[in-house]
Amino acid sequence: MPRGRYSLHDPHDHTRLGEEHFHCAPGPSGWRYVAQLTGPDGDHRGSLDLAIDELGRPIRLEANASSWQVRGAAIDGVTWVRTDPTGAEATEGNVRAPGFTGTSPAFLIATARLLRLTPGAPATRVRLVALTDPVLAPRTVDQAWALLGREEHPTDSGPLLVDEYRISALDTGEVHTVHIAGDVVLSAPRHRARTPGDPALRVRGRVTQEGGANRLPPAGRTGAASGDGATGAAASTGAAYGTGACTCAGWGRAAATPCC
Repeated sequence: MPRGRYSLHDPHDHTRLGEEHFHCAPGPSGWRYVAQLTGPDGDHRGSLDLAIDELGRPIRLEANASSWQVRGAAIDGVTWVRTDPTGAEATEGNVRAPGFTGTSPAFLIATARLLRLTPGAPATRVRLVALTDPVLAPRTVDQAWALLGREEHPTDSGPLLVDEYRISALDTGEVHTVHIAGDVVLSAPRHRARTPGDPALRVRGRVTQEGGANRLPPAGRTGAASGDGATGAAASTGAAYGTGACTCAGWGRAAATPCC
């Protein structure tokens, strides 16, 4: 069961925006990811509970940010209810789209599982509902995903398969590269190079795989990742997708071996 944290940074000036502490694991019908978000000062900023089925479709989504809440699922496309901070007003929405997206790395993994791309195949167009910061405002976006390649990297615990995706925003023409290894996003848009001498970016552990049953919180109770250091630190520097580089030196360079 991978668990750890992503460090979120602004993709333009690299300002630190906070951290996302996560657990994720296979569930009874697919895959589940739960996370707690904190700001740069450590204050609670929101949470995410996303469950997808074996085809990558969202069977349950609960997101909280700035006292706003969105609950959604794959119903006639995707359907959601967005509630304001007072709880007095709820707005329902529906779009003919197969899934959601947002700043969390979980959405990148969910979309990759949804599309099931083949290395070297032409790009696939997908329409998603983006939950945008800071109040989870929904916006429909169109993207093109291509799986450029799949590489095997040696690690202490065995070979690590890393998928390299190219994601194109069809409304702006922006193109980003994302690297995913299993349940963990290793790198994503506009990440900074990691160096061992930078104390702010030093490795504080590894994302760990834990066997056994799914020990995530019950549905509707999003839990924080526990521990520090031993539980791992996956870092990210692309606020556009909420993800970025792994916290090991050199990831993203041609000859690098990933650490997570």
